[in-house]
Amino acid sequence: MQPPINLPALYGMHGGLSKAFAACPLIAILRGVTHNEAAEHARALYEAGFRIIEVPLNSPQPFNSIAATRNALPDDTIVGAGTVLHPSYVDTVKNAGGELIVMPHSDADVIAAAKAHGLACAPGVATPSEAFAALKAGADVLKMFPAEQLGPVVVKAWRVVIAKEVLLVPVGGIAPDNMGPFLSAGANGFGLGSALYKPGQSADVSANHAKAFIDGLAIAKGEKR
Repeated sequence: MQPPINLPALYGMHGGLSKAFAACPLIAILRGVTHNEAAEHARALYEAGFRIIEVPLNSPQPFNSIAATRNALPDDTIVGAGTVLHPSYVDTVKNAGGELIVMPHSDADVIAAAKAHGLACAPGVATPSEAFAALKAGADVLKMFPAEQLGPVVVKAWRVVIAKEVLLVPVGGIAPDNMGPFLSAGANGFGLGSALYKPGQSADVSANHAKAFIDGLAIAKGEKR
C-alpha cells in the first residue's frame, strides 16, 4: 500500500486564501501595472467580485504596487506576487504585504522560501512529475501553465491521479467564453492575464473586463445571472 501524499493545508490556507478562492476562483494578474494606478484597478476588480490579485515582479516597481494594492483593499482579499523566479524575492514580497507567491515554474527553493515565510504558493507546472514534486515541496495550488498548450484534456487526465483536494488553476489564454470545458474537466479556477488587464488601460476597462469574466464563470458553471 502506498503511503499517503502529504497534501498542503488546503482546508485552511494561510491568510484566508481558501476563503478568498471560494468567494471567487479567479486570480487577477496585473502584469505591467504601475504603483500609482494599482490601487484604482484593484478596487475596480474588488467591486466586480475578485478576491485574489497578483502583481508580477516583471512589472514596474512591483513591490510598491503590491503595497498599494494591499493598502487599498479589505482584509478578505489576497494580494500576491507573480513571476517570482528566485527565493530571495519572497521576503520582500511579504514585507510589501503580499500573502501569495506565484511562479511560472516549479522551483522547490522558491516554494520552500514561501512556506518558511508563512506565505501560500502557486507554482507553475506542466507535467504530472512537476505537479507531484511541487505538492511534495509544499505547494498550496497548482498553476497549470500554459493552459492553452495543456487544454481541458490534460486537466481531465491529471484529475484522475491528483487528489480532489488539490486546486488546479489553468493560466494562459483563458477568456470569458472558454472556461466551461476546463471546469468540466476538473479545473477549480483560473488565472487571468492580458484578457483582463493590459498596461495602460483605464480602471473602467478593467472593471468591464472583470464583469465579463465573472459573468462568463457563472455561465460556465450553469448559474443564472
